[in-house]
Amino acid sequence: MANVRPHTLSGFMELLPKQQVLFNRIMNTLQETYELYGFTPLDTPLIEASEVLLAKGGGETEKQIYRFTKGDSDLSLRFDLTVPLAKYVALNYGQLTFPFRRYQIGKVYRGERSQRGRFREFYQADIDIIGDGTLDIANEAEIPSIIYRAFTALGLKRFCICVNNRKLLNGFYAMLGLTEKAGEIMRTVDKLDKIGAEKVQAILTDDLGIAQEKTLEILDFISINGSNQEVLSALEGYRGRDETFDQGLDELGAVVKNLAAFGVPESHFAVDLAIARGLDYYTGTVYETTMLDHPEIGSICSGGRYDNLAEYYTDKQLPGVGISIGLTRLFFVLEDQGYLNENLTTAPADVLILPMTDDLGPAIELATYLRSWRLQAQVYTEQKKFKQKMAYANKLGFQYVAILGEDEIKQGKISLKDMDSGEQLLLTKEEVKSEIFIHTDLKSGEKPIREV
Repeated sequence: MANVRPHTLSGFMELLPKQQVLFNRIMNTLQETYELYGFTPLDTPLIEASEVLLAKGGGETEKQIYRFTKGDSDLSLRFDLTVPLAKYVALNYGQLTFPFRRYQIGKVYRGERSQRGRFREFYQADIDIIGDGTLDIANEAEIPSIIYRAFTALGLKRFCICVNNRKLLNGFYAMLGLTEKAGEIMRTVDKLDKIGAEKVQAILTDDLGIAQEKTLEILDFISINGSNQEVLSALEGYRGRDETFDQGLDELGAVVKNLAAFGVPESHFAVDLAIARGLDYYTGTVYETTMLDHPEIGSICSGGRYDNLAEYYTDKQLPGVGISIGLTRLFFVLEDQGYLNENLTTAPADVLILPMTDDLGPAIELATYLRSWRLQAQVYTEQKKFKQKMAYANKLGFQYVAILGEDEIKQGKISLKDMDSGEQLLLTKEEVKSEIFIHTDLKSGEKPIREV
């Protein structure tokens, strides 16, 4: 029988061990950050009944979904984490405590055309806060602080969280008598960074049939810039002309006011009237986060406020606010731009224990002792020469190698070699533990991303 050629499907990412350690460190950092803010973990099935998953289906969503039958069941792979969340909250409403704060980091699937940086299977890292009937505006100010802390903890420094409000935009377009076209206008304006003002103007006038003077007024409005307070002050000039606009301006002002209290420096957030998020799903505050040195990459974290999470599953009003990080895409972008920390410790354990006698007992006992202190220890059991064992330790990047030969066993001690400095010390097992603990403290401060 001929061998099958091993290959990975296009659009599916498979990493080598060192890359996987970096990826997991990013994922773990996000998880730790989310839990720091009191979010509870949630895991929903990869496969759902198609009627549940596609309750709000149609259009591009239905074209991209992986859908199949098994017996009489019509099934689909989840294409995001928000729809499963909506089903979950509707299904378990009576058992949940609101506001319900959940995070979920998991794989989703979209059958779109695979290309560089776009995947068919990819991880998303989401957080959402769901209210029962109401949800205070303070939650919309807290979300950017979580984004800020998460990316700072990862090691990113130069990024900006852009904030806007859909009510503000809807109110402005109502002033111009363009309410019926507001959704199309926002989707067009949302492309400003990608296609430029000239093409946006052409679409607004030629394709959407908006009068030239109104198009120019739209472009002037979304171009208002300056400090956050300067933008808010400029927007005050529009107050009193539309109730929805005024409400949006009040909400935007409250978010900006609270951001500083939540620990977000003004250098890392900005009111940006051009962002709207393409989905009509959002009804209030919206967010997009960009890398300042690579605006061409687009948003690396986005989301916003929505009025009714589970409207397709229940009559209960469940407003919410949330964000999503496309983790696989972010990892790919960071790797492509040279942002991943290649010096990050990626060894599979804190210490490699090398037994140099036929009796593995002392080595296993040492490993068991270190593990009881929650130190990672690996015993090398292969019958190889010492040089080959050390080559193994070098290749996997072990910081410490613990050597147990006849002399060490007789003395009840261990030769601990620091692979970086080359220093080798004869220590008791308690001293070995203390030495490795110093290194693990240093390792815990390493960040998976470095600015370039």
